[in-house]
Amino acid sequence: MTRRRVTVAGAGIIGLWQALMLARRRYQVRLVDREVEPLNACASRHAGAMLAPWVEAETAPDEVRLFGVEGLAIWREAYPGVVNNGSLVVAVARDLPDLTRFAKLTHEHKTLDRAALAALEPDLADRFSTALFFPDEAHVATPHALAFLHRSCQDAGVDFHFGRELEESDRETVIVDCRGLGARHQLADLRGVRGERLLIRSSDVSFARPVRLLHPRHPLYVVPWGGNRYLVGATMIESEDAGPVSVRSALELLGAAYTLHPAFGEAEVLEMSAGVRPAFPDNVPRARVVNGGRSIMVNGAYRHGYLLAPVLAEAVADYMDTGALHPLLQT
Repeated sequence: MTRRRVTVAGAGIIGLWQALMLARRRYQVRLVDREVEPLNACASRHAGAMLAPWVEAETAPDEVRLFGVEGLAIWREAYPGVVNNGSLVVAVARDLPDLTRFAKLTHEHKTLDRAALAALEPDLADRFSTALFFPDEAHVATPHALAFLHRSCQDAGVDFHFGRELEESDRETVIVDCRGLGARHQLADLRGVRGERLLIRSSDVSFARPVRLLHPRHPLYVVPWGGNRYLVGATMIESEDAGPVSVRSALELLGAAYTLHPAFGEAEVLEMSAGVRPAFPDNVPRARVVNGGRSIMVNGAYRHGYLLAPVLAEAVADYMDTGALHPLLQT
C-alpha cells in the first residue's frame, strides 16, 4: 500500500509536531525549512515553553485553556523531559490587588501564605507574602524539547530538507504550511508580535518551577532550564521588528528577575534575543484547509505554540485520516 505523501513547511515547534504526528500515522513526510539550522533560527527557540493552560486563562480565550489541557497531556505522554512541578504567580505588595483579580479569572490553583510559599520555593521565603500555585502545570526547556522532537521525527522516518524553500515538486504532495510569518502572504489576518527574552545563569538562586511576576506592561516570568540557567521573558509588543533587545525591555526583564530575588543581580547574562510571534486577531492558533484540501495552513501560534502544537497536530492528522473537523481547524 502506497503511503500518502505530505510536505510540512517550517521546522519550528508547530512544524515538528505536525511532521511527527503524521509520520506516526504512517504518512510519508518531508520536512522543509529555508534555514540550514532551523532549530537555532525559529521563533520557537525564544519561547518560555510553559505548559500552563490555567495561568494562560487569565487573558486567553477559553479555547486555549480547554485545548491546552489536552496539549499538556500529550506532552506528558510523549516527552520524558516534561518538568511537572507546577507554576507560581506572585506580585509585589503594591500589585496584590492584581493577584486577587488574577485568582478570580483562573482556576485549579491554591493560594499560598508566606510559610507555604517558603516550603515550596525556599528562595522566595522572604520575598513575597502570598502566591498562587498551579500544581498541575508543567514546563520544558526549549532547546531540549526541540532537539527531542527533531530526533523523534528522524526515528519516525521524516525526510529532512533544510536550507531550501518550498519547490514545485512539493506541490505534488499535501502541504502542511507551518512557516509562521513566512506564510503571511497567504494569510491576510496574520500579524507579528515582538517578544524579547534573556537567558541568565546564577548559582545563588534555585527555583524548581516557573515563577510569573505580575507586571503592568508584560506578563514577566522566570523559567528554570537546569544547569543554573533561567529564561527570563517575555515582552509582547505589537511590532514586527526582529532587531536586538531594546534597553527598556532589558531593564524590565532584568528588573523582574531582581524583584524575584536580589541574587539575580549578580547573574551572568548568557544571551539576549528577540523573535516575532505570528498571531491571528484573537490570538488563538488554528489550522485552515485551503486550495481544495491540497494545503493546510497551521499558524498563529502567538504565545501558545508549545501548549497547543500537539493538539493542532492531532487535529490535522485526524482531518487527513477521516475528514474529522476539530474546533481549531477551519475549512
